[in-house]
Amino acid sequence: MTASRSALLVGGSGPTGPHIVAGLAKRGFAVTLLHRGNHELPELAEYEHIHADPHFREPLDEALAGRSFDVVVATYGRLRLVADAVAGRCGDLVAVGGMPAYAGYHEPGQLHPYGMPVLAREETADTGRPTSEAETPGEGFSRKIRATEEHILGLYAAGAFRASVFRYPTIYGPRQVYPREWSVVRRVRDGRDRIILPDAGLTITTRCAAVNAAAYLLAAVDRPEAAAGEIFNVGDRDQLTVRQWVEVCAAAAGGSLRPVSLPFELAGPGRGLFPLSHDSHLLVDTHKAVARLGYTEPVPAVRALTDTVRWYVEHPPDESAAGHLVDQFGYAEEDRVIETYLEATARLLAEQRPATVAAHPYAHPKVAGQRDHRNR
Repeated sequence: MTASRSALLVGGSGPTGPHIVAGLAKRGFAVTLLHRGNHELPELAEYEHIHADPHFREPLDEALAGRSFDVVVATYGRLRLVADAVAGRCGDLVAVGGMPAYAGYHEPGQLHPYGMPVLAREETADTGRPTSEAETPGEGFSRKIRATEEHILGLYAAGAFRASVFRYPTIYGPRQVYPREWSVVRRVRDGRDRIILPDAGLTITTRCAAVNAAAYLLAAVDRPEAAAGEIFNVGDRDQLTVRQWVEVCAAAAGGSLRPVSLPFELAGPGRGLFPLSHDSHLLVDTHKAVARLGYTEPVPAVRALTDTVRWYVEHPPDESAAGHLVDQFGYAEEDRVIETYLEATARLLAEQRPATVAAHPYAHPKVAGQRDHRNR
């Protein structure tokens, strides 16, 4: 196929890059990648590469001098500067931001009611009454992300390009610079039989497989008029609790891990499984992309997660990637915390009276017209 349109992908060497490039090429685009050149993927060698740092305006301007593109997909760098650099140089900008745009994402206790709305919609990013007039670092960061989104949509309104913004959640897949699944895979490989799960692992954090995240962006490429001026949440159709995520990962790695539930405040090393320093739900609604862009999910979540884990089994992350994890794999400390908690729990249970079980509130008579055994 002879390419009749051009596309620039800013980034491309992470988990979603190869899927985005393949999708653009399939759609007939001549694809150019712009990135710093620190991570080159063999499967992308056939495409044009521009090496420049997308975190700064000057190298962007130098790299793009005299160039224009039909579509720019921006997945990396300082998004505001990238948008400014490609203004007037492209017909469509598909920009990737993130879930930290939501107030309460980093610091749920700073909002009343507590934390992000569950199944947060795109328009509720700043929902929630602050508990303090002073802006905290986490909320300040969220505000800056929302300001960047508004800046991009302002450029669209001014005629610089058609633009859409996608809020990435936790992305998983091969080559992730923060390989969260390794927390489970390594424990299985190391012969561990249990794992600390704060609050029974019932927290839900929105995740999305790289192949599915790429499909969201490509849906905007397919329907640019429907996408223009809009913000979209990104996520797998099926979301897993932390416990379900651990179970799927462990099974894919060829083992199993018995969950040991501790309160989040007492879970110690178990908190390393969480991307942030809290266990509030971070769950967004992704229906808008389905309704407006016709997004369909390429790979179901459990299958995509299984494929990711099997890739890590065959390609263990090096220290530069594994070293990013908060999880320190301190098994001796994990065992100490577990045993101390179990001993304290056993003492507390021994001191408690049996709990009273509430009766069902509705009557259940055995004979018509008569009261039941509880005289109701």
